[in-house]
Amino acid sequence: MLPNSSVEKNLFIVLFLNSIFPLTPGLRSFLAEKVKSRSFKKNEIVSREGEICNRLYLIKTGMVRGYFKIGASEITTWVDTENEVFTSITGFFRHQPGKEFIQCVEETHCDYLEYEDYRYCLNNFPEMNHISRILLEEYYIMAEHRVFLSRIPNASQRLSHFMESNKWDIINRIPKKYLASLLSMRPETLSRLLKEKQREEKSIGKGSDYKMA
Repeated sequence: MLPNSSVEKNLFIVLFLNSIFPLTPGLRSFLAEKVKSRSFKKNEIVSREGEICNRLYLIKTGMVRGYFKIGASEITTWVDTENEVFTSITGFFRHQPGKEFIQCVEETHCDYLEYEDYRYCLNNFPEMNHISRILLEEYYIMAEHRVFLSRIPNASQRLSHFMESNKWDIINRIPKKYLASLLSMRPETLSRLLKEKQREEKSIGKGSDYKMA
């Protein structure tokens, strides 16, 4: 773990939650006391399969992925970046051993809230229930997108759909081996398809912001 650059609490999460739904002074004060910050090195594991993750993280800067291990293979299932919330769903909400690994793809800086403090917020501050509902809606929308993406039978169409749904700077930051895994294709297939799409865009005079790594 990297040391925090300041002993003062970074309440980025307070601003984030307030942008979703106005926070009362009471909740602001509670979060000011309970929210903590954590920094992770590139490739550092946040949570492992079989562990119970009792923290709800908000990414300030950086990138995180979730993945499963099947034999010697790693299957990337999601990637989150700035202003996105992540945790082990099974571990955090059910207090059961998680079924996936969570790893930082880049040096990552987060604010987080412990499970017991999260439950206290739900039980004592009505606005937190509104926020949780909105975040849950966002989670289900993202989960629906991932399911839809995984059901597209054609590799080129999966890549096209992913590129249409994400910003170029995010796509460029994802290591190609993880992007290939996320899109259920071999790295060499991804490389070939990216080159084809660059040639297509060049032939129609359209510039591409995609960078081959």
